[in-house]
Amino acid sequence: MRNLLNFLIKYNYWFLFLLLEVTSFVLLFRFNHYQQSVYFTSANGIAGKVYEVSGGISSFFNLKQVNEDLLDRNIWLEQRVALLEKTLLEKGLDSTRLYSLERLPSENYNILKANVVKNSLTRADNYITLDRGSVDGIRPEMGVVDANGLVGIVYKTSLHYSLLIPLLNSKSSISCKIVNSDYFGYLKWEGGDSRFAYLKDLPRHAEFNLGDTVVTSGYSTVFPEGVLVGTVDDMSDSHDGLSYLLKIKLATDFGKVSNVRVISRSGQEEQKALEAREEEK
Repeated sequence: MRNLLNFLIKYNYWFLFLLLEVTSFVLLFRFNHYQQSVYFTSANGIAGKVYEVSGGISSFFNLKQVNEDLLDRNIWLEQRVALLEKTLLEKGLDSTRLYSLERLPSENYNILKANVVKNSLTRADNYITLDRGSVDGIRPEMGVVDANGLVGIVYKTSLHYSLLIPLLNSKSSISCKIVNSDYFGYLKWEGGDSRFAYLKDLPRHAEFNLGDTVVTSGYSTVFPEGVLVGTVDDMSDSHDGLSYLLKIKLATDFGKVSNVRVISRSGQEEQKALEAREEEK
């Protein structure tokens, strides 16, 4: 307490000076219209800049939630498009088919959110780890997509995490077809460039062009028909010369995979059990 009093006594002239300065400014801006207008104009300008900066910072930290909302909205819109196309076809009307990652009839599929917490690109067998597990409804052999297209298949799950086999894995083999041709083959990654994979076993009499869209065939319990995979970038003959080998430019950029959606299909377990019984015979 004594030190505080000594400090105030030592610098009492400075405190008196500051008090008089503040009083002078208050009287100046309060009773003079010109100075008052200048003060409010300057104060509003400074406040506006402060609000602009704080708003920009808030927007930056809210980008993740905004992207989540946009992806959910895209999923809903794609489901509506699929429903409308189905209705048009049932009515016998022609419709331009739109192929995208979530053309999923809402009565057959459920979409589960997940985020990538670990990813790899340079190995022969790459894996992706998701931050959702069995307690969130995720189980092995569920398909995974992102905003651009197909990502992979759930391999293993724990309570709170899932291990995913992406397209960039030697064990991955996805049944795919070329849009409007119905000829199908199997998509495999040969290592190397993460932007490309190869569609194998496509019949020699299949018709296609460079740039054609490749989608999932629907011939599995994992993915529905029509999930976007990529486009035909190049073609050659297979090693035995009996089929085509197509180089596919993947729609998904695996270096940027972040927010994904896991596809839960009703009836998947029943179909797998039936096929397993048949294979045991």
